[in-house]
Order: sequence, then structure tokens, then C-alpha cells
Amino acid sequence: MGYYDQNDENQNKRKKSHTSYFLAGLGGVIIGALLMLPGSGLLNNDDNEITTEKSTGSESTEQAQQNLTVDVTSAVTNAVDKASDAVVGITNIQETNFWSQESNAEDSSAEAGTGSGVVYKKDGGKAYIVTNNHVIEGANELEVTLSDGTKLPAELQGSDPWTDLAVIVVNGDKIKTIAEFGKSGKLKPGEPVIAIGNPLGLQFSGSITQGIISGLERTIEVDINEDGQVDWNAEVIQTDAAINPGNSGGALVNMSGQVIGINSMKIAENAVEGIGLSIPIDSVIPIINDIEEFGEVKRAFLGVNLASVEEISQYHQQNTLKLPRKVTSGVAITGVQSNSPASKAGLKEFDVVVGMDNEKIHDVVELRKYLYNEKKIGDKVKIIYYRDGKKETTEVTLSSSEI
Repeated sequence: MGYYDQNDENQNKRKKSHTSYFLAGLGGVIIGALLMLPGSGLLNNDDNEITTEKSTGSESTEQAQQNLTVDVTSAVTNAVDKASDAVVGITNIQETNFWSQESNAEDSSAEAGTGSGVVYKKDGGKAYIVTNNHVIEGANELEVTLSDGTKLPAELQGSDPWTDLAVIVVNGDKIKTIAEFGKSGKLKPGEPVIAIGNPLGLQFSGSITQGIISGLERTIEVDINEDGQVDWNAEVIQTDAAINPGNSGGALVNMSGQVIGINSMKIAENAVEGIGLSIPIDSVIPIINDIEEFGEVKRAFLGVNLASVEEISQYHQQNTLKLPRKVTSGVAITGVQSNSPASKAGLKEFDVVVGMDNEKIHDVVELRKYLYNEKKIGDKVKIIYYRDGKKETTEVTLSSSEI
């Protein structure tokens, strides 16, 4: 008679239970593997719908991101499409005795530099291009390169060193795009802008850089005759859009594709980065209108040579100009042209101008800016000056430099 052991029965039950769990787990693994096989056909419709929904959701997110990117850049690309073909390359060709070190060959012409320009007008079969004075300065010949690579000979219409602007003219048959001018007076700090030009030469023609308006009505001192003395204060737009050599004369463009500045200068110092300068288009328009009509800018003419008192030694201030000690600024007349408005008004060498009308004059730059910006040909101006230590006044009727 066998002996029944309750413990043996319990052990058998536990063994069966473990075996069942193992088989169930193994079956789950096999089924899961089959479901993962391509083309197994074991996926049900519900699972397929869930998978599709997840995939569609991911694609929708990516598409939304792509659409957002396109929307952001479309303003830039549209502005570039509108304005870029109006920006041309300009090559300054000057006479040079290039082979003189090796032979006695006659003088020839060679490329002296390149810059950029903006086509802004077509009239009478000609196309008019605005650029910088320093781009065309000293040229014996000028050549314009269009955006498609076409090269055209150009003629200088006129230039103005005070504003660093010039106008050149080419045959208009090949010109297809004319720039649209905007309003620089409407610009706001932080507004996005685009610079278009040919940095470092024509191999980078049509380069596009983007930035913002960093500052308005900036004043930059300019030494026009490179004698180490400030001759003029240029009022410019500051931008952080990259402007490099070769960009000069190119366009600064707003998001509507309108030209709002002519790129002119870049502060290039080791400690300075991202400061580009552009001449406001509101200031450009009257200059190029004068150049078109007269070949130069018509400005009120006084007919004197000048030097700032601050640049004159204390000895000559006291002994040559005979200024009172309290007078430490002003503009000394170092020469008077014969038959000029100044000569007719009685001004003489060694007179020191300290005021014009109701404006105090501290240096040569202030005198020129008041004369050029506030007065026109034919206007009268009251001159306050010192002669032999005494303050005097006279009235001058301004003329053009041709008179």
C-alpha cells in the first residue's frame, strides 16, 4: 500500500505551474516575432490604423516645420529676386606701365579695382547706375558686369567726393531689371535688411548677406584728401550685414526688395566686427539728380580756403590771427579767391569765422555742413568773424563755383 505524501503533490503542482508559465511566455515571444516579420499578414486592421496615424502625425510635424522655415525665408528670397539683378559689378581700369620692369613697352591698361553699383533708371536708351565715388576714382575706363556675366563699357556721368557718390551710364538694351528706391527715413532699428554686392571681386558677384539696422543717423568722420584732417562728417546707416571690399556701391535692401541705402564703407579694425555703413537713399536721391543734370552737385560757394582754429598752434592763434584768449575755436580763412562771394563781401586772409547766421561755427566741418546742407545758390548768409581781435559781421551772397 503506497504512502501518499501531500508535499509531493504540491511539488508536482508547482512544476506544472512553472511549465505552463514557461510555455505561455515562449508562445508570446514566438507570436511577437511573427508579428514583426515583413509581410507576415498577422497585423490586424486596428494595429495598422494606429501605426499609420503615428506616422502621419510625425510627417505632419516635419511638414509644419518645413512650412515655417519657408515662410520665414520667403521674404528674403522674394526681396533678393526683386533687387539682385539690378546690382552690377564695376571694374575700374587705369593706365599702367605694367611691363616697364622687363621691357620698354608702351603704357597699357589694367584693372585697378572692382566695386558694385545699382541700376536705378532707364531713359533715352541709356541705363543709369549709382555707385561710390571711390569705386570709379582715377579710372581711364569703366566696365560694368551684369548679373548674367554680360560686360558693357560705361561712361562717367559725374561724381561727388563729399558724399562718396557717382553716376555712370551704359547702353540700356541689355538692362532688364531696375531697382526700386524705398524710404530710408522710415527705417527702424532692428529692421531686417539685405546687402547685395560683389565682395572681394567679381568671383563673388551677387553675394547676399543679411542683417539688421543696427543704428540710424550715425556720423562718421571722413578725410577726403587724405591729409590727416577731417574734411566732412558723413551721415550713414549702420548695419551688421556683412559689407566687405567690393561691396562698395552695392545695395542695402529692405524686405520689400527696395533699395534703402548705398553701401559705402566698413570699419575694419581688429577689435571691430559687424559694423557696415550705408548712405541713406533719401540723401542719395538729390545728389544723383544733380549729377544727372549737371555732372556734379551744385552747392553754395563761398570762395575761401579754411583751417580749424583748433589745428593752429597757440602761438599763431595769438600772434598771427590775434584772437582774444577766450576764443579757442572757429575757422581761420587761409586764402580768399578773387572775385568770389567772400571777396566781394570784404572777407580777408586771417579772418576767423565763428558764426553763420544764428549758428555757432566751431570747425571746418561745421562750416561746410551748414553751407552745403542749409544754404542754396543765391542765398544770403551773415558771417560773424574776428579780425585783429575785434568781432565783426558781413553779409555774403552765395554763388555757384562756376561764377
